[in-house]
Amino acid sequence: MATIVTPPPPAYDPRLVAAALAMNDNRLPDAEPLLRALLKDDPFDVRAIRLFAELAGRIGRYGDAENLLRRAIELAPGFTAARANLALVLYRTNRPAEAIAELERVTGEDPDNIGHANLQAAAFGRVGEFDEAIALYRQVLHDAPNQPRVWMSFGHMLKTVGEQAEGIAAYRRAIALMPTLGEAWWSLANLKTVRFSQTDLAAMRAALSEPGIAGEDRYHLDFAIAKALEDRGEVADSFNHYAAGNALRRKSIPYRADETQSYVDGVIAAASPALLASAGEGGCPAPDPIFVLGMPRAGSTLVEQILASHSAVEGTSELADIAVLARTVPDYPQGLSALTADQRRDLGEQYLSRTRVQRHTGRPLFIDKMPNNWVHVPLIRLILPNATIIDARRHPLGCCFSNFKQHFARGQGFSYDLADMGRYYRDYVRLMAHVDRTMPGAVHRVFYEAMVDDTEAEVRALLAACRLEFEPACLTFHETARPVRTASSEQVRQPIFRDGTDAWRPFERWLDPLKAALGDVLAAYPAVPFD
Repeated sequence: MATIVTPPPPAYDPRLVAAALAMNDNRLPDAEPLLRALLKDDPFDVRAIRLFAELAGRIGRYGDAENLLRRAIELAPGFTAARANLALVLYRTNRPAEAIAELERVTGEDPDNIGHANLQAAAFGRVGEFDEAIALYRQVLHDAPNQPRVWMSFGHMLKTVGEQAEGIAAYRRAIALMPTLGEAWWSLANLKTVRFSQTDLAAMRAALSEPGIAGEDRYHLDFAIAKALEDRGEVADSFNHYAAGNALRRKSIPYRADETQSYVDGVIAAASPALLASAGEGGCPAPDPIFVLGMPRAGSTLVEQILASHSAVEGTSELADIAVLARTVPDYPQGLSALTADQRRDLGEQYLSRTRVQRHTGRPLFIDKMPNNWVHVPLIRLILPNATIIDARRHPLGCCFSNFKQHFARGQGFSYDLADMGRYYRDYVRLMAHVDRTMPGAVHRVFYEAMVDDTEAEVRALLAACRLEFEPACLTFHETARPVRTASSEQVRQPIFRDGTDAWRPFERWLDPLKAALGDVLAAYPAVPFD
C-alpha cells in the first residue's frame, strides 16, 4: 500500500487550538474529546494525531503514543516534530538506542533545536556512551549558555563519570541562571558530599517562598533543605522538610501498599517448589548476568562497585529489561508455570540481546543493578538459570529511612510514606524468604553491616558466590574509575565507612509508623520471621 502524505492544512482548526490550550493548562480531560472529534472528521490530520500522542504520553500510555506517532510519520515522513516526540517516547520506554537512531534524523532536519540535542545527549548517557554525551552537552552549552536545565543535565552526566568538581560547577551555573530550580539544588544535596553554606540555605528558603513556585521545584527544595539541616544537626526542622517533600511527591505518584502485597502473594503462589525445581529445564544457559537486587539504599551500589573492580565483571546500570520481559508473559506471574522450555530460553536470550547495548568491554560477566528485580527472582531463575543473584540487605530502619530521605528521579512510589515503606520492605523479605525455602542457595545475601564490619571476608564470599577468584582490586573498589549512575555515586568513590549505618537514630522519635509496618521483620533482623 502506498504511503499517504498529507501536508498540514493551511489553517488550524479551532478545535486543535482549543485542545492545545487545554493541554498547556493541564486540562487533559478537556482536550481528549476535541481531538477525537477532529480525527473522526479527518483521520489523516497529522497535527491532531501528534497532539493525541502527546496526550497519551502524559497519562503514561506510551504504547498508544508510539503507535500514534508512527502513524503520523507514516502519513508525513517529514514531520520532524512528530519524529522528535517519537524519540522521546522511545527514550522514556527504555529504548535509548532506538531513540538515538530517530534523533540522528531529527537533529539533521532541525539542527538548532536545543531540546533535541539535550535528549540525544541523555540517550547517549543511557546506553553508556558518556564521552559522546558530554561532548554534545559541551557543544550545546557553547552555543546556548543560558539554559539552566541543560546545565543541570550536564551536571548529572559529569557526576556519573566522577567529574565531581565540574559537575558541582554545572549545578551551580544552573542555579545562578534559575535560583528556583529545585532539582539543581537537590542534585547538589544528592551528591552526599556537598555541605551547604548558610548563604545556600538562605537562598533555598527564599526560593521555596517564591509565590507560584511549581510543585516539582518545591519538593526538590524540601529534600535539599532537609539534607542541609540534617548535616547541621537540626533534626526536627530537617524531618519536617523531609516529611513535606515526601507528602507533596506522594500526591503525584499514587501507590497502594495493598496492591504490592497482593502481587507478592501472587508471585509466591506461582513460584511453587515444583516450578522452581524445574529451573534447569530450558532457559538460556549463559552465565553472563549478575543481578544485584533488594531494597534501594541497601548497599547495592557498593556491591556493584566491588564486583566491577574485578577484571571479569562489567558494571552497567539499573536495567529495566527484566520488568519489560515480565510484562510479555501472559497472566504474569501465574503464567510462569505455562512457559515451555523453549519460551524460557527465548526470554533469556531476549534479555541478553536487549542488554547488549549496555556492554562496552570484553568482560564475560556484567551486572544488572535494578533493585526492584527482587519481585522477579522466580522469572530470572527460569529464564537464566545460570545467572548469579545477589540480595543486598540493610537494617530495616537504616534502609527505609534512607529511602525516605531520597528523592528518586523515576519514582519508587513506596518510598514517600513511612508506613508504605515498612510494608514494602516486609513484602520484599517475605518473597525472598520463600525463594530461600524453595531454592536454598540460589541467592547470595550481603548484609551491609557485615560488609562494613569485615569487608575482606564479605568480599571473598561475594566473589565466591559469583564463581570468581579473589582479586585485591575488589578491596580498593573506591579507586576503580567507572561511571556510576545511582544516588550513591560519590559514596562508592570513597573507602567504606560506618557512619551511614546509624544515620536514622537521631530521627527515631518520628519513625513509629515505619516500625509498626515492619512488625516482626524489624525485631528478627537479620533473621526473618517467615517459616
